Amino acid sequence: MISPDDATTADWSARADEAARSVTRMFGQRLFFLPGTHIAAIERPSGGLKNLRRPWHYWWQAHYVDCLVDAGRRELAKGARFDGGSRPSAGRLASRLVTGIRLRNFLTVVNNYYDDMAWLALSTLRLAKLAEQTRKPGARRHARIRKSLTLQFDSASTDDLGGGTFWSTKRDFKNTPATAPVALYYARTGNTAKAQALVDWLHAKLFDPAQGMYQDGLRIGPGGAVVLEAAIYTYNQGPVLGALLELGGQPNLDRAASLVDAVSRNLTRPALLASGKTAAVLRCDGTGDGGLFTGILARYLALAAVDGRLSDRTRATAAALVIETAQALWEGRRTVGTGEPLARHGAHLVFPVFPETPASGSYPAGAAVELSTQLQAWMILEAAAAVWAIQN
Repeated sequence: MISPDDATTADWSARADEAARSVTRMFGQRLFFLPGTHIAAIERPSGGLKNLRRPWHYWWQAHYVDCLVDAGRRELAKGARFDGGSRPSAGRLASRLVTGIRLRNFLTVVNNYYDDMAWLALSTLRLAKLAEQTRKPGARRHARIRKSLTLQFDSASTDDLGGGTFWSTKRDFKNTPATAPVALYYARTGNTAKAQALVDWLHAKLFDPAQGMYQDGLRIGPGGAVVLEAAIYTYNQGPVLGALLELGGQPNLDRAASLVDAVSRNLTRPALLASGKTAAVLRCDGTGDGGLFTGILARYLALAAVDGRLSDRTRATAAALVIETAQALWEGRRTVGTGEPLARHGAHLVFPVFPETPASGSYPAGAAVELSTQLQAWMILEAAAAVWAIQN
């Protein structure tokens, strides 16, 4: 294992590789033992039959695809597989995972939640670009998936409530979790007018000037009454930031810079690092779905950290949030010990739920470990690796 050296000399790519190996070995498996498939168990340790009875969390799997694409991009840069030459590449695993998601979702990628589908659309778009770079097959299949999902987004992005995207097929709630990733997807696929309209709607309807961030959504209540869900979630800020950066133009870039500052002011907590330094780390939101929230924010903060159109101060703020959160998670890791039930999946690391609390507290020996929290740590370490690669 890599020693917990200071962040200024850390090999973030190697640390991200360790996270990738730990998550894929501990949680990865074939779907129903079918060759050519991959899927993640939601919790370990757990038996196969118990896994089948649990929710399989479509959107967690979509972010697993994204993490594998991150690892695949680093594989391409360094010319070596993250888990050794005898194991599948990250891109191959990601492609098998997309197959697993479609089969597990009853031979379709369409479900009842537009935010779920948006995350898969974004991750398969990145996977298709990786396939093109590595000259691997699969881009055409991914295009069919995105064509199907784009039709869903078009149907959910209506003039009701003045714009925005519905969260689910119930069509009673338009929110940031659906609108922001759909806007980012439109921006990345050339539908800039649609993307800008969604971003402008978010700013007009859900932006809270007092906090400088985006609230959760607008719910259509009995009799057509509109109710504001005012909660501020970490992950909602991430895809808004990504869409603003993707669209570009000074108004969007100004909003992006303000959002980075607001995240720094309002969504951080102190954590004591091994160096003795107290760092401002991103706030995490526990287990379950919340176990992914901060990882998503870190992914898009990493984009801001390396975007030359933003000021040096904004880039430095975004970079520090990513690197210091990653450092705290790395220092808080726990190595699985011999004899633990988790050890049957091989040697690996377990990362903490909260960066300010070591994994020995949140996941002591014998405790079940949840996929979302480990994907989050991996995602943040990948974000740190991406920032470090550009800065050094």
